[in-house]
Amino acid sequence: MRFFVTGEQRREETLNTLVLFFLVYMIFQWISIGLMYFHRMSLHPKSIMNYYLGNPEQFTEPRSYQSLLEVSHAHLFSMGMLAVTLTHLLLFAQVSERIKLRLSLWVFFSMVTDELSGWLIRFVDPLFAWLKLGAFLSLEISMAMLITLVTMSLWRQRRALKLYGQQKHFRKRDSHTPPRVAGRTPPSDQ
Repeated sequence: MRFFVTGEQRREETLNTLVLFFLVYMIFQWISIGLMYFHRMSLHPKSIMNYYLGNPEQFTEPRSYQSLLEVSHAHLFSMGMLAVTLTHLLLFAQVSERIKLRLSLWVFFSMVTDELSGWLIRFVDPLFAWLKLGAFLSLEISMAMLITLVTMSLWRQRRALKLYGQQKHFRKRDSHTPPRVAGRTPPSDQ
């Protein structure tokens, strides 16, 4: 992250490329979140209720306290680290501070709500399935926006880096040193 603070992302094409590869990896993570959700549930609240509360017709058991705790334990750490990393990258993107703050809060709120809603469905009221559905959609949209904004910002910086490199190359070539001609030595400045 140091290279964002020092401004090296504008000069260091390699670091810029590595962060872009990380963002591609995050796109796969984003897709897998959606696939895991749709593997277990649909966008219909009844399927969400069936997943958490069980369904005798489908021979499924309600989610146990232990299974919810295991999933929450893994998700709270991994999703938290994902959010911290992506929102940290967003801090150095070329967008307004207002957008950075709102999008960061949106991502964190969506993650916490998504995790909490499963517990609420199971142990408080099945109607929290609507909250789970909204939190999932909110999480997917906010993460997509976050990844997109950071990627676009890095891509712009990458283009600027190439332009800067071309200008630097031309400045070196056009310096006051006379070009060498084959077989002749340049005159000395004595």
